[in-house]
Amino acid sequence: MIKKIFPLLLFALIVYLSGCKVGPDYQRPEYTGPDSFRYAQASTDTVVNLRWWELYNDPTLDSLIDLALQNNKDLLVAAARVEAARINVGYTSADQWPSFSFDIGAASGNFNGAKLSSRADNFFAYPQVNWEIGFWGKYRRLTESARADYLATEYGRRSVQLSLITNVAATYFQLLSYKSQLEISRATLASRDSGLTIIEERYEYGVVAELDLNQAQVQRAISAAAVPQYERAVAQTESSLKILLGDNPGNMATHERLFGIEFPSEIPVGLPSQLLDRRPDILEAEANVMSQNAYIGAAEAMRLPSLNLTGLFGLGSDELSSLTTGQMAWSASGSLLGPIFEFGKNKKRAEIARYEAEAALQQYENTVLMAFKDVEDALIAISTLKAELAAQRERNIAAINAEKLSDKRYLLGETSYLEVLESQRQSFDAQLNYSQTRMELLSSFIGLYNALGGGWITPEEEQAAENGN
Repeated sequence: MIKKIFPLLLFALIVYLSGCKVGPDYQRPEYTGPDSFRYAQASTDTVVNLRWWELYNDPTLDSLIDLALQNNKDLLVAAARVEAARINVGYTSADQWPSFSFDIGAASGNFNGAKLSSRADNFFAYPQVNWEIGFWGKYRRLTESARADYLATEYGRRSVQLSLITNVAATYFQLLSYKSQLEISRATLASRDSGLTIIEERYEYGVVAELDLNQAQVQRAISAAAVPQYERAVAQTESSLKILLGDNPGNMATHERLFGIEFPSEIPVGLPSQLLDRRPDILEAEANVMSQNAYIGAAEAMRLPSLNLTGLFGLGSDELSSLTTGQMAWSASGSLLGPIFEFGKNKKRAEIARYEAEAALQQYENTVLMAFKDVEDALIAISTLKAELAAQRERNIAAINAEKLSDKRYLLGETSYLEVLESQRQSFDAQLNYSQTRMELLSSFIGLYNALGGGWITPEEEQAAENGN
């Protein structure tokens, strides 16, 4: 009776111990952040869950982002790492189960530790099973850690996606700004060429002093120098944009002008606590905490004994011809292996795991803090740049008008050429600054979308979210 019950008790004990998991279970950090953003105008959360770049109504920008999501090399690298991490979950999980192998061999000779009187032959073939019972949950904790690593790489890939989209949009707007500034520089150069021709003629007739001629030449040279500067900036920005698209550097056709792009409406930013579930870098940092937390359990389990089972069932013979007709052979064994004294190595492994988990937690909290800062910075940037753009627009209109009036006054002999030069300088600077500020405001909206965690990347993602998958 005891012989029958003992195997059942042993099996029940193995199952029970296999269900144990040492180490702490993961607990999500408690939210301790602010209840609202300081510069937020709205608290609802709707616009952020869009493919926000489509709000600019620019087909060129839409096509550039689509190309980048398909061909960008950094994104392809991230996607490959996600697949490697996904496969690693199954690779690690396989250690929980028995491993099956086979062994087929033959040996012949007259030596077996000592010389034999005659030759001995040996032939064998058998399958074998080895299984380390997952006491204390070591392998399940390792699988848990691998699964969290997989999530981290997936969130990392999404971070790369959002960064790519924002970089493409920002670089595109920067390209439009440089093209606008190049156009302003060329128009200014053409105007100053005409003005210099008039001054040269008036100088030839002794109407103006040589100083006026020199000052006109200086202003013409300033605008002439600006043209190659912006030509260079356009070419280099085109190359940067092409690289983001996974393409070789080259020309980039743009059909929209910087001043033809409308600004998005006010962006509902939601609550700060929502960032924890929306920002991929925060989710990636949290997955790293989960991974390190699970590894604590694996390290603790390595301090405890493990049960190894080995079994084989096969054939053996001293004649190859009688291998399949001989008696079957089998073997079963079990061993309990555990550490006794390793100078604190196993204890220190567990301590290292706990400190690594603490470091991951601190990194997570820092990522959350930086996320709050990103949103606040983007919000104040939009607010102040709107006011700055309005002022730059007024300055631009006034400076252009002042330049026209100064030219008329000078031709009528009502003012000195010094006033004309100052008006030209003010007008040129005002136009360039107005273009630059408009680009910065467009980019600040991009920064806010990115700081909030972006929107859906593809229509498939949006559909999956709507279906609750």
